[in-house]
Amino acid sequence: MSPEPLPPVAPDVLAEAVEQLSARLRKKLDAAIGGCAEHVVRAADGSLDVRFGEDALVTLRPGPSGAVTEAGQAVCTCLLAPRCLHRAAVLGAAPIADAETDTGTDTGTETEATPETTAGLPEPTGPVDGPAPATTEAASTPSADTATPLTPAQVRAATALWEAAAEALSAGVTAGGAVVQAELLRAAHTARLAGLPRAEAAALRVVRGLRAARERGRAQRLGDLAGAFRDLLAGAALLASGTAGPGAAGVTRRAYAQGGSLRAYGLCREPVLSATGYGGVSTHLVGPDGSRYTVSDVRPGGLARARGAGSASVALGGAVLDHAGLARGGLRIVGATVSTDGRLGAGRGVNATPLRGVDWSEEPASALFARPVGEAVAAALDDGAREADAPEAALLGCDVEVVGAAGEYLVVRVAGDGPLLRLRPAHPHPELPHAANLRRIAEHPGLALRVLGRPDLDRAATLRPLAVGPVPGEPYTLRLPEEWLGRADLGYDRLQGSHFPRGATGPGPIAPAAVPDPLADAPLWRVRRLLETGVAGGRRAVAEAGRGTDAAALLAPLRRAGLGGAAQLAAALTAEADRRPRDAFGRLTDASADGYARAWLASAVHLAAAERSLVAASWS
Repeated sequence: MSPEPLPPVAPDVLAEAVEQLSARLRKKLDAAIGGCAEHVVRAADGSLDVRFGEDALVTLRPGPSGAVTEAGQAVCTCLLAPRCLHRAAVLGAAPIADAETDTGTDTGTETEATPETTAGLPEPTGPVDGPAPATTEAASTPSADTATPLTPAQVRAATALWEAAAEALSAGVTAGGAVVQAELLRAAHTARLAGLPRAEAAALRVVRGLRAARERGRAQRLGDLAGAFRDLLAGAALLASGTAGPGAAGVTRRAYAQGGSLRAYGLCREPVLSATGYGGVSTHLVGPDGSRYTVSDVRPGGLARARGAGSASVALGGAVLDHAGLARGGLRIVGATVSTDGRLGAGRGVNATPLRGVDWSEEPASALFARPVGEAVAAALDDGAREADAPEAALLGCDVEVVGAAGEYLVVRVAGDGPLLRLRPAHPHPELPHAANLRRIAEHPGLALRVLGRPDLDRAATLRPLAVGPVPGEPYTLRLPEEWLGRADLGYDRLQGSHFPRGATGPGPIAPAAVPDPLADAPLWRVRRLLETGVAGGRRAVAEAGRGTDAAALLAPLRRAGLGGAAQLAAALTAEADRRPRDAFGRLTDASADGYARAWLASAVHLAAAERSLVAASWS
C-alpha cells in the first residue's frame, strides 16, 4: 500500500513549530523529516497519522480547505508535545500551502477573487507563474498620486524579510535546511500580516525552490532558484527602503473595474498545468481596439483537467460556448468587469452573447502579426524590467518559414529576411500535443506558417508557439479544416498529414542554419555560474571561487569581452564573501549576511539587465 500524501501546511504553522524546538532538537530536524512521508496512514476518521516508534504518534486533521492552517490541527502523543521533534518533522515534510486567496466568483461588485494559481502555465522547473494576459486599456491601474505609502509596520516586515532572505542566501542549498526555511516562512507570514502579499509570494517561491533543490528533484533548476532569490531580495530591499512605488506591496484580491459593454474575439487557447495540482485552460481574446483579454478556467485536477477543460463550457454571462468555440468565435459582453491584467470577470451582472469569430488575417487580430518582432520583444523586455515579478510576455504573432529540426527545437526564419528563431514547446508534458505538433511541422521544410506565441525572455530568439495557421496567399502552407477557422491550438488540436499541403512542393531542402545565441557566446555565463554557486553552496563556495587561479579565470574573460562592470561586481562579490573579520580570540566580529546579500544582488541585477539586452539583440 502506497503512503498517503501529506496535506499542505500553512507557513506560520510550520514556522511556529520549528521555533518551539530547542537548539539540540533543531540539529536533528532535517534527518527526522527524511522518512516522514513514507509512513503516512489515513485513519478511519479521515485524519492522517505518522508513527514514530512505540510512544509517539503525530496526527494531522486538515481544515475544510484541505490544509493544516492552525497549530491545533497537528498533535503528537509524546511528552514533549507540542514542542517535540516529531510534530515539527511531520509539518516540515508536508508541502507549503499557497497563500490564502479568495476563490469565489464575482457577485456583481467591482472585485473578483481569483486563485493565485490561475496565473500559471509553468515549465516543469519550479514555481509556477503563467499564461499572463497582456494589459488592456479598459482596465485602470493606480497612479502614484493615489497609491498608499508604506506604513512603518510594512517597512519593518520588509526589513525582517530581507534579513531572513540574506541568511538563507548565505547558507545556500547545502545548509538551507528546515530551520533556515522556517525563519524565511515566519518572515513571509509577517509580511502578509503587514499587507505585503507580493513579498510573501516571493518568499514562498524561494522556500519551495530550496526544498526541491535539497530533494534533488528533476524539475528544479538552480537558475530558477537564483532568479527567485533575486526577485525576493530586490523586492524586500525596495520595500525596506520605504521608497517603493505604487503596486510594490501587491494585492491579495485581483481588482476588477467596470468595463461597460465590449466585444472580444478569440485568438487561441492554451492548457494551464500547475505544479501545485491545478489544471485548466486560458482562452485569449482581442478587442476591436487591440485590447487583450483572457477567460480562464483553472481548478484543482492537474493534467486530466487541463486536457478536458479545453472543451469545457465558458462560465461567463450565460454564454453558450465552450472554450474551443470561444477561441475561434467571439463574445458581445454587457456589464463586463475587467481586471488590470485583462481577465474578464463572471459576475451576476455580466451578460454575454456569442459573435462570429474573425480570421487572423482580419482586424483586429491581424494587427498582432503586423508589428515587427524585434519591436514587440523589446517592449516585452522593457515591461519585465520595470516590474520584477511581471507576468510573462504578451502574445506575439509573426509569419515564418520552417527550416527544420535542430535538437529539441524547431528552427524557423521570420518572413521577409527576418531573424532565425527557435520554436520551443509551450509545455513539454508528453500528454499534451505541443511537442508532437512541432515534430510534425519540422518534417516539412519550407512550409509557410503564421505563428502566435509567447517569446521566451530568458532565452535568445526563442518563441513558445500556442497556435499556428496558414499564411494567406502562400501555396506551400497549412490546409486546416474550415471549422478550425484558420488556426490550430497546439495544446489541444493535433496536426495530421491531411493538414499539410499535398501535391505542392516547397522551395526544396533548406540548409540547416545555426541560430545565433549571443547569450551562449558571451562570457556572462561565468557570472551566472558564480551566482548559482552561491545559491548552491552558500557564501563559503563563492569565497572559494574567488581565490587563486579561479579568480583570474572568472574575471579576465569578462574584461577582455568589454564587460568591465560585470567583472567589477563579480570581484566585489567574491571579496565580500571572503570577508569574515575576527577578533583576537577567533570570533566573528561581523556575522551579518547583509553585505554579502547586497553584493550578490547587485551582480544578479546587472546580469539580468545584460542578458535582457542580448536577448533583445537576438530578435533583430
